[in-house]
Amino acid sequence: MARDMSRRPANATTTHAEWGAGDPRLRVTREDTRLEHPLSLDETRIGSAPGNDLVLEGADTVHATILHDDRDEYVLTLHGEGEMNALTEGDSRTEILRTGARFTIADWTLVFMREEYADHGRPYGGREGGELSDQPPQPRRPDYTVPGDEPGPGEEVNKA
Repeated sequence: MARDMSRRPANATTTHAEWGAGDPRLRVTREDTRLEHPLSLDETRIGSAPGNDLVLEGADTVHATILHDDRDEYVLTLHGEGEMNALTEGDSRTEILRTGARFTIADWTLVFMREEYADHGRPYGGREGGELSDQPPQPRRPDYTVPGDEPGPGEEVNKA
């Protein structure tokens, strides 16, 4: 099925798109099974229990969580066994997901996808804005917080 690219801005100049933009999703594969799971919740629970948002046979009860945080990032915490892209320090099994980030749960492979114009890890609109030394600095990230909200534990407070 072809992806609808009409949502992508024609002249993207920054990765600071609207909150949750870029069709964030997981591509989930195992042998002959292929599916996409949209990341539309503030917290997505992945595991074998029926109450999880994404149920995967063979996973731990709650094997992983993905948090859509106050900075419009998708943050993976792997609670069970599995591979991740990032080298973690100590007991931390957490990483910010970028387009193409891959992790495993049991015999499943999951890949995070988000259109480049909205993926904060691809400066200045992704490849559309140039590569390496050709990228001009982009403006500061917008304040995505809701007025009156207090930062949670471990969250940054961005003071201008």
